[in-house]
Amino acid sequence: MKALVWHGEGDIRLDDVADPSIQDANDAIVRITRSAICGTDLHFIRGTMAGMHEGTILGHEAVGVVEEVGASVRGLSPGDRVIVCSTMSCGVCRYCRMGQTAQCDVANPNGPAAGTCFFGGPAPTGPVDGLQAEYARIPWASNTLIPIPDNVSDDDAILLSDIFPTAWFGAQLAGIRRGDTVAVYGAGIVGQLAIAAAYRQGAGRVWAVDGVQTRLVKALEQNAEVIDFNAEDPVEAIMDATMGVGVDAVIEAVGVDAQRPARGPAAEKYAARTEQFAAEVAQTAPETNVQGENWVPGNAPSLSAQWAVESVAKYGRIGMIGVFSPDLTSFPIGAATNKNLTLRAGNCDHRSVTPPLLDLVAAGLFDPAPFVTQREPLDDVVDAYLSFDRRDEGWLKTVLTTE
Repeated sequence: MKALVWHGEGDIRLDDVADPSIQDANDAIVRITRSAICGTDLHFIRGTMAGMHEGTILGHEAVGVVEEVGASVRGLSPGDRVIVCSTMSCGVCRYCRMGQTAQCDVANPNGPAAGTCFFGGPAPTGPVDGLQAEYARIPWASNTLIPIPDNVSDDDAILLSDIFPTAWFGAQLAGIRRGDTVAVYGAGIVGQLAIAAAYRQGAGRVWAVDGVQTRLVKALEQNAEVIDFNAEDPVEAIMDATMGVGVDAVIEAVGVDAQRPARGPAAEKYAARTEQFAAEVAQTAPETNVQGENWVPGNAPSLSAQWAVESVAKYGRIGMIGVFSPDLTSFPIGAATNKNLTLRAGNCDHRSVTPPLLDLVAAGLFDPAPFVTQREPLDDVVDAYLSFDRRDEGWLKTVLTTE
């Protein structure tokens, strides 16, 4: 079968690899009909998340059709259309029973202390081959797969594999309440859906912070108030807009590949931290393979976290869903403590968060289609990655098709 394979930093290839097979009684084999490219995948190629094994198939978002099930798999049969949750979970350990499926005690083959197990990631997450392929092996299939209702298309279901649940989870982490003022740092696809989630969880006003114009335009379409960090200082802009108080809650959706402002008043301000940011880049991306404009790590890994702390009100709440390398040790903990902030961070509990969102889509109460900006065949996946990595105009979310 064809699959996108990681061969090293800056080196991904569409290879012919062996078809997956059942390895455990809890496995299923799924024929992938849709997969998608996520910003998390870029971390592995840029080198800002260490521990990748050469030969790992990338990708952690997919929908498809069950082809085969192991002897212990219940509730699923060949021919069923399914969403593949990005994170794997058994469904019966103590964390799964509490709905905290991202920290399943048994899914990660590295043991319960290893934390989240997800598709297409580095060694600490499994590793488990990913979903940007024609077929995939799904461990713990009874809990990792979610059947798709007949009235939900594959195109609509694909955003429920990871990014919509993750965005919703981020709003939950931030404790959004009715009437809240909210800042969303990062207006990529997760940030866009975080705006949608914040409004649906009760936010009164939402500000979206980014430096890419097409992303800010998309945020405007959702009635967010936008701040271009290349035109104004985002912290000052939010403080001015909230009469010096700050927002009630922040959703951080950027992570370790944050970029410093390239121009404007904030650029001069953060130029003084060049050495600090350079040390953080060396810490989080010790090996890179920059090729022109591609695979360039973010030049300010801790900046979005700093902005989050600076722009939230005293006793405010921060939900962090951006991906941060475990090797990054910088965080403004003193400032956060001094403001009595509540900080919650982590990977989405997909298996418990997704089903109610699937109900929203099935009922016609939320339309994912406008958030998909590109549809490309799997054969063109490498070129699609290059465009997405460069933040080319309009490249917000790319869905890959195998049919």
